[in-house]
Amino acid sequence: MRLGGYVKSAFDGPEQWANEVLRHGYRATPCPIDYKADDATVTAYKEIAQRSDIVISEVGAWGNPISPDASLRATAIEFAQKQLELADRIEARVCVNITGSKSAQWDGPHSDNFTDDTFALIVDSIREIIDAVKPTRTFYALETMPWAFPDSADSYLQLLSAVDRPQLAVHFDPVNMISSPRVLYRNGHMIRDFIAKLGPHIRNCHAKDISIGSKLTVHLEETLPGTGQLDYVTFLTELSRLDPDLPLLIEHLDREEDYLQAFSYIKGTAVELGIPC
Repeated sequence: MRLGGYVKSAFDGPEQWANEVLRHGYRATPCPIDYKADDATVTAYKEIAQRSDIVISEVGAWGNPISPDASLRATAIEFAQKQLELADRIEARVCVNITGSKSAQWDGPHSDNFTDDTFALIVDSIREIIDAVKPTRTFYALETMPWAFPDSADSYLQLLSAVDRPQLAVHFDPVNMISSPRVLYRNGHMIRDFIAKLGPHIRNCHAKDISIGSKLTVHLEETLPGTGQLDYVTFLTELSRLDPDLPLLIEHLDREEDYLQAFSYIKGTAVELGIPC
């Protein structure tokens, strides 16, 4: 696998960007530009990444392709199509998004998120995004969410089958599937189950952590890797059996020093396990 994260420091152009990625020790990082970049800029970043042995892990297409607001839904689908096209041009591992939500909040919980009608709408929206681009060098992938499809290995399998497009791949974020104490305390089992069922389809992963509070009712909180209860020994061990270029991307941290701390913990754990990353 390739451990990486976000560059929080400023950079000016492809050379400085690559230097910052390498200075952090990263072997993978998100795409630093969006679809508005011209061909020369896209080519420059792609080539410096290849020369520097940096994998561009993902192009974000964050939006709500199933929004109850028709205008927002259309905008999100168009944006995802443009970002997927960029991912194909720059040869990123995936273009990643969530399936969306029926909530006014683009990524929020809603009582209709798990209905059959919503599942059908998700399938249609994914096909609309993929079919408009027909990528050949990347994949569209979905981040799991605790309150929307896909929220488990089985629901991800169901979605892959229903969409029926070879350009749909899997993004693995185990923290986003921990929505109960039972799963939290047995998250190593959940990780093994997910990879056993979906391993060949996994193209990108996110690294964070999760902890539980003691005040009723259940409160689960995302935390910096190494400060929570995610079973990183199992996570890294299982990922090491997959594609050696599979990115594991640290995310959701505000400061460079937090990324360095998280990187040190995950890298250190991998070294103890004898796993190259």
